[in-house]
Amino acid sequence: MRIALAGAGAFGIKHLEGLKKIDGVEITAIVSRRLEQAQEVADKYGAGLATTDLDDVLSSDNVDAVILCTPTQMHAEQAIATMKAAKHVQVEIPLADSWKDSQEVAEVAKETGLVCMVGHTRRFNPSHQWVHNEITAGNLNILQMDVQTYFFRRTNMNALGQPRSWTDNLLWHHAAHTVDLFSYQTGEAVVKANVLSGPTHRDLGIPMDMSIQLQTATGKLCTLSLSFNNEGPLGTFFRYIGDTGTYIARYDDLFNGKDEKIDVSNVAVSMDGIELQDREFIGAIREGRQPNSSIEQVLGCYETLGKLQLQLDA
Repeated sequence: MRIALAGAGAFGIKHLEGLKKIDGVEITAIVSRRLEQAQEVADKYGAGLATTDLDDVLSSDNVDAVILCTPTQMHAEQAIATMKAAKHVQVEIPLADSWKDSQEVAEVAKETGLVCMVGHTRRFNPSHQWVHNEITAGNLNILQMDVQTYFFRRTNMNALGQPRSWTDNLLWHHAAHTVDLFSYQTGEAVVKANVLSGPTHRDLGIPMDMSIQLQTATGKLCTLSLSFNNEGPLGTFFRYIGDTGTYIARYDDLFNGKDEKIDVSNVAVSMDGIELQDREFIGAIREGRQPNSSIEQVLGCYETLGKLQLQLDA
């Protein structure tokens, strides 16, 4: 399996580290905004092609699939171009930053029949997999999820403290993780969604604080608080309130309602959610099946985000 990575930033490197651990995978091309960065990463991971142009990858016979870790605003257009070049694609979250673009990517995936997977990593984190296994086994029914997504990003920097060439988005990027996970864990679509946002940042031009409420047809609830103004602790923290227990997920660690740690080390072959995500992508291609977190499975999330965007615009 010959893989190209587009976007050699902080998250792209995480994918490359995960891909190294998967048998039969070869990293053959790296695309980055700066050629020197592309070449440096290509040398480190043994890729023969380093370029600043995705078209070089799409025209290559030495690439079977592409992982897109590029700026959000490029995701939809690049995903469509990749599939039209007859290559499978994994798009890092979010799929797009509009409902219209999300639908267009889904249509091309349907037309081509290629694997199109979206990087909803929470589905793969062992902590959330443990909860999902309890649900599917009939041991747990989720009544409510309370989620906090907090960062400190008053300047346009990435996770490595480097300047970004694009602006992140609380709704289309960070809320997408939770909106999708809520439907995935409850097994139900969102039928009601509300959003409130704080003031728009003077320089970044985005709301820095946001509050979202979701409800399913059977009354399951999700409350999500997001902020780029929080000075710590940073990250996303999930509280699952169920009919037989309460569980708190802090990254790959899981605790019960009494703050007792739950061993999730045997849930999957790795504790690295990105590696598990990439294993699913490769496995789906090899086996000719739809992957967990396929565009078909996550499309409802983007429909909900589109409705929330309309509320914000109004």
